[in-house]
Amino acid sequence: MFRKLLLLGLTMVLVLTCTAVYAKKPNLEPEKNGKIQWSDSQALPTFAKAKHLDVIDLRANSGDEKLLFTTLQGNVNREIPRIYSIEVDYEEGNYTWLNDLDVPYTMIEEPWNLLMKYKKEIAGIIIYDPEVEDSINVATTMAGIENAVVASPELAEKLTNAPYNLKVIEDLRGQFKDGLDAYKWQFENLWSKTTHRMLVGLNPSRGVALPEDNWDDFQTIIQEEEQIRDSENRDVYDLDLSNFLGKEAVYLRFQDAFSNDGWGPAVHEVTVKADGKIIAQFIPGSSEEEPFLYDRNQSNSDERFDGHRWADAGNYFVYKFTPPAGTQDLDVSVDMWNQFKLSASNVQPQSSEKTEPYGYLRDYAVANRAMVFWLETNVPEEKELFERILSDVEPNTPYLGWFGNDVAGEFSSTELTSKHSVYVVPADWFNNMTVFSGTKRNLKKQKPLPAPELTNKIYVTFTLGEGDNLQYNQHKLRQLWDDEARGSVPINWSASPLLYDAAPSMLSHYQHTATENDLLIAGPSGAGYIYPTPWPDDTFEKYAKQTNKYMKRTGMDIIYALNRVDEQNVPLSESEAQDYIDYINPKGIFLSWENTSETSILNGKLPQSILRGASSVGEAKEAIAELSAEWDGKSPLFISMGMLSWSVTPSDIEEIANSLGTEYEVVRGDQYFELVKEANGLSSN
Repeated sequence: MFRKLLLLGLTMVLVLTCTAVYAKKPNLEPEKNGKIQWSDSQALPTFAKAKHLDVIDLRANSGDEKLLFTTLQGNVNREIPRIYSIEVDYEEGNYTWLNDLDVPYTMIEEPWNLLMKYKKEIAGIIIYDPEVEDSINVATTMAGIENAVVASPELAEKLTNAPYNLKVIEDLRGQFKDGLDAYKWQFENLWSKTTHRMLVGLNPSRGVALPEDNWDDFQTIIQEEEQIRDSENRDVYDLDLSNFLGKEAVYLRFQDAFSNDGWGPAVHEVTVKADGKIIAQFIPGSSEEEPFLYDRNQSNSDERFDGHRWADAGNYFVYKFTPPAGTQDLDVSVDMWNQFKLSASNVQPQSSEKTEPYGYLRDYAVANRAMVFWLETNVPEEKELFERILSDVEPNTPYLGWFGNDVAGEFSSTELTSKHSVYVVPADWFNNMTVFSGTKRNLKKQKPLPAPELTNKIYVTFTLGEGDNLQYNQHKLRQLWDDEARGSVPINWSASPLLYDAAPSMLSHYQHTATENDLLIAGPSGAGYIYPTPWPDDTFEKYAKQTNKYMKRTGMDIIYALNRVDEQNVPLSESEAQDYIDYINPKGIFLSWENTSETSILNGKLPQSILRGASSVGEAKEAIAELSAEWDGKSPLFISMGMLSWSVTPSDIEEIANSLGTEYEVVRGDQYFELVKEANGLSSN
């Protein structure tokens, strides 16, 4: 750390002027940044407790304005949380968590008045370059360093004039040729001025919300009726789109027929003929595809299968074909597989590729003076820079945010961060963390529930995943938690132990409102999302000890773990299992997300159960029936179900449980592992 001595009268006061902590050097003292506290024993910093909040509703504001006001929020809240923002309509309700804080607040009708109120706490503005979107992230980094706000060129004109009269600290227009160039410059020039105790990965922009009627004119052409995930239905499908002729173009949309399980359409080749003549033929991901790719949304392409494009869950992609005037027959042949749903229209929809900046988590990045970037691990040059950054922080540093390239990006990026002893804290859509990190800790640790008497039954336990995801803890989990059926059936709710730092009031809410049937367990793969196998052996102890500390603080004693190498699920090795035993000693581990469920005892001591993943009521019922089909009733059978949190509710789990016969018994996770131990002749201690 840099230090600077200031003479105030006759008193010498030591003040930190930079939060940087250089890599591979011990952090000997707590890091100080305004009134933010960040001791060595903390994974994430603690903000001062809010006394009063000015609340701004930004739902109707532009993305540029959201960026402006959340960077203002970060600088103001660094000293003490005073600004709370509402960016979009939240699943749990726009005021749900705010009202739970029990902190007085005032609604500010005009956000620009707030800028005048806190004008003296801002040194100036950083102008980002609209031609290079990634300059938004560089500007966010600079805003934290310079106590500045980020503005578009248009907003900068307003801010530099009366009544604001803010000065321009830096204008990034024309400074970078592309995003990689921007991040290289940032690493060389700003990295030393930022904290090295956290990294922040944020997409610089998000798609503009589409109109509610955007797809009303589209008609379904073909749809897979079965949930197929192994490409067994790969074929060339011939589509007649002649009925859509008559206007300038025809639009063909590809989406997931079963959006709740993440195995959407995969397309290898597209051929389009107008009156028998080829007017388009391409393999997705190639340069030949680009002229026809109208809206790629969150779809992805790569060279597997000799090239293909796919879109899972709620994602999609749209091709635009413009046949010659007077065309009578338009035929499209598509080589594709998995869970496809295709629809077409001759009415131009709005494209999701129109983007705008957003504010989520930027207040937190600015307040902590963290470096913000967005690098793809599947792009060699970007991966190289990403690894340089990861190599320059201490082991067990958190990376907050997320990654690009959908599922493939998650797998490859989490493996890469794990290799560098960096754990992931998914949080790119978490809002107001500068407020929630300063809330009170009124925690209530859950009590163990005695297991029922072990008999020859089929014991089933249900686990809702996504717990490592802080924004899930804030939004979707609260929505599921408020389901009126919660408490009717035992459920294991994965949550992040790091809520203890990031949002203790949220953790407290879940603890205090839990029923006897609700069990909080640690999300993948402990206190931070990692893959144990890629993580270096010599630093795993540090991660495991942090996990142990936060599980004790939160009262969690079961872990849901994921472990992947080259995008494939792999078992824990004996040494990895022993590390969990030696440093954490959980009651049990739920592992992976598979098409089966198996229980075992790791290293003769630690019970483990593989989760059988399911994304719907029907799939779960079928899976339980298949797993218990050969049970002879002469010994207990154990089945652990992993329920997809984005598509399954407590009401759904209640329905599944009620459909089971008397030979089944649904139990909580702690009861489940106690029974597994007993069935294997192990002591429950």
